Amino acid sequence: MTHTSDIVRPPKDLIDGLKEIGAATVAGTLGHMGYRNPHMVGPVAQNAGKSIVGPALTLQFLPQRPDLFSEGEYADPETQLHRHVLYHAQEGDVVVVDARGDMSSGVFGDMMSTYFKGRGGAGIVIDGCMRDRPNVQKLDLPLWLRGWTPNYHVQTSIFPNAVNVPIACGGVTVMPGDIIVADDDGVVVVPVSMARAVIDEAHKHHEWEEFSREKLMQGAPLQRYYPLHPSANDEYEAWRAANRKS
Repeated sequence: MTHTSDIVRPPKDLIDGLKEIGAATVAGTLGHMGYRNPHMVGPVAQNAGKSIVGPALTLQFLPQRPDLFSEGEYADPETQLHRHVLYHAQEGDVVVVDARGDMSSGVFGDMMSTYFKGRGGAGIVIDGCMRDRPNVQKLDLPLWLRGWTPNYHVQTSIFPNAVNVPIACGGVTVMPGDIIVADDDGVVVVPVSMARAVIDEAHKHHEWEEFSREKLMQGAPLQRYYPLHPSANDEYEAWRAANRKS
């Protein structure tokens, strides 16, 4: 089992900039930049209307092997890596877990989630399940999961193997410190090296979409206004000037 050091968190201005952009726009912008599929398939929003942006703390599970793992639910806390990932949590962090899509192991429950929220954690993303749903829901902690189970984390076929290492979650590679953008559309991974360009491009996209939305609501041709056709650029620039867009 691997327990690594803390993550390198991205600059706060990148986090704040991405908070103004939805997951769909971020995913689309990344796609135009050559990152074809930054969206995690599997984890879905459990709290309608919640959105988060924050650096990833990662936790990796592997299939159980008796020669590698034989602990129970209440083993020595210092050997339980699913707890250790939470020890690293700072305000605004997002815990991202590769639970191998397992639908029978509850990675965290009521007490672990309470601790994480008390540390200021922004939310949890798991390619798998949690437990204690009635109590966890009372915390109003943003969650993206495959589902829920009554089983504890090592009761069935997986075990925690490593903290803050590269993982795959929902078919997407996640590096410790990557920026997670999540809302009702799903979870998107933003490499820190691409974040500033995503913010700049997404703001441009958002502005002309606002113009196009107004035109489409008026019954204007879809072919001209979405995506914005070059022949409509003068009209768009006039709209920007009238609305004091910079």
